[in-house]
Amino acid sequence: MPVLASARYGKDNVRVYKVHRDEKTGTQSVTEMTVCCLLEGDIETSYTRADNSVVVATDSIKNTIYITAKLHPVNPPELYAAHLGSHFLATYPHIRSAHITVKVHRWTRMLLDNKDNTTTPHPHSFFRDGQETRDVTATVSRSAGIELKSSISGLSVLKSTGSAFHGFLRDEYTTLGETWDRILSTDVDCSWAWRAYKGVEDVEEGVERFDEAWERARKIVMRTFAEDESASVQNTMYKMSEEILEVVPEVERVGFALPNKHYFEIDLSWHKGIKNTGKDAEVYAPQSGPNGLIKCEVARSEKSLPLR
Repeated sequence: MPVLASARYGKDNVRVYKVHRDEKTGTQSVTEMTVCCLLEGDIETSYTRADNSVVVATDSIKNTIYITAKLHPVNPPELYAAHLGSHFLATYPHIRSAHITVKVHRWTRMLLDNKDNTTTPHPHSFFRDGQETRDVTATVSRSAGIELKSSISGLSVLKSTGSAFHGFLRDEYTTLGETWDRILSTDVDCSWAWRAYKGVEDVEEGVERFDEAWERARKIVMRTFAEDESASVQNTMYKMSEEILEVVPEVERVGFALPNKHYFEIDLSWHKGIKNTGKDAEVYAPQSGPNGLIKCEVARSEKSLPLR
């Protein structure tokens, strides 16, 4: 007889914008998010018996996302996600866990030029300076408390030298040549998992840790990417992970997923003997695919490793 093995449901792609107005300075700050909220619990009969009495309507979940944004801070997103998930467990006894994803989109304050060549931050105007997002996933459950994972997603970086790849395994399937100098480009997906919190109060205590960790991780990623004489994407991401674990002691694990976005030399020798390979290469063809994809997860210790 078939058995429902797992089930969760909710509302996805809920777009939320919140403005904070500082009455003293006249300055406004804005936050734009895309939120997903999925619920698990004693909801089996809604699937197996068409019993909707156990269903919190997804429209109600959407409304709760908006109301929580009004009643609580949305910054840092870790705190907002903790409040949102905790609401469903406190309100509905049959819900055992809430899975929250928050994606924060970039709006950067405009700096306007002055006549004396200085710049002034505009009090209420912003621009989107890239597709990078700050993401949070939160699992709030009755058994494990609040589990948070923070991440940087879609941070596009490139360096035109300072990267090599040689000494790799060669066999009858290998056509790739070794290189001691290549372009390295990727879209950074970097995440870090926090130690579990018992409740929202524990998340609120020392809440500044989340912004500080995000700023430190982002700086580490960019500095290491720029300065490391990279022997491989694998080794560079491991160095980044080690340093993030060192500077953020409450983090248990750091994960990376880095696509290796290729830029190929173009042989132009067919046209009047133009040299454009090796040390003479200046014009390249950026590739949309296929691309390498390198992932890793680095734990603080064996105790921090997830169960398998």
